[in-house]
Amino acid sequence: MTDEQHEIAAQAARWVVEEGLEYGAAKRRAAKLLGLSGRGALPSNELLEEVVRDYIAVFCADTQPLELMALRRLALIWMERLSEFRPHLGGAVWHGTATKNSDIYLQLFCDDSKSAEIALIDQNVRYVPRTVTGFTGESVEALSVHAFCAELNQDIGVHLMIYDFDDVRGALRVDAHGRSPRGDTRALRRLLFQESS
Repeated sequence: MTDEQHEIAAQAARWVVEEGLEYGAAKRRAAKLLGLSGRGALPSNELLEEVVRDYIAVFCADTQPLELMALRRLALIWMERLSEFRPHLGGAVWHGTATKNSDIYLQLFCDDSKSAEIALIDQNVRYVPRTVTGFTGESVEALSVHAFCAELNQDIGVHLMIYDFDDVRGALRVDAHGRSPRGDTRALRRLLFQESS
C-alpha cells in the first residue's frame, strides 16, 4: 500500500462510516479532496474494508454492533417479504461493517425481472427504479425503497437489485479471503442467532 492509498483509505473510511457512502464514491471523493488522481492511486476495496473496520473499532465500538443487528433484522424482514425471489444480503450489512448510516442491499434472483416490481406494487410499497452496477460489473435494475427501522428510529434505504435466476450460481463464489460475498435468509438467521447468543 502506498502512502497515497493509505491517505485515501483513511479519509474514505470516515465517510463510509459517518455518511454511509459507498466504497467507490468515498474513494473518488477522498482522492479529489486530497488532490490525488488516477485510478492507480485508489486503494482496493479489501484495503478500504480493513480501514473501515479499524475506524469502527476506534470510534464506534459502543454503538455499531447494535446498529448492525438492527439493520440485519430489518434486512431479514424484507428478505422474508420477498422470499419468492431468493433474496441474498450483500454489502456492509452482510459483511458486518454497517452503521446506522448504511443502506441495505438485497439481491433478488427472479425468473421474470418485472415480477419483483409487481410484488412491490401488490404490497403497496413505493419504490424508485434505477440502474446500478451489479456484482458482475454489468448494469442491473434496482428498486430502491425507504423502510422505517423502529430500532434505530429512522428510515433506511433498502435497494433491491434484480438478477436473472441463473445468476445465483455466480453470486455464491467466495472472495479472496474465502468469505461468501452474500448470504441467503438461512445464513442471515444464523448470523443473528450467533450475535444474540
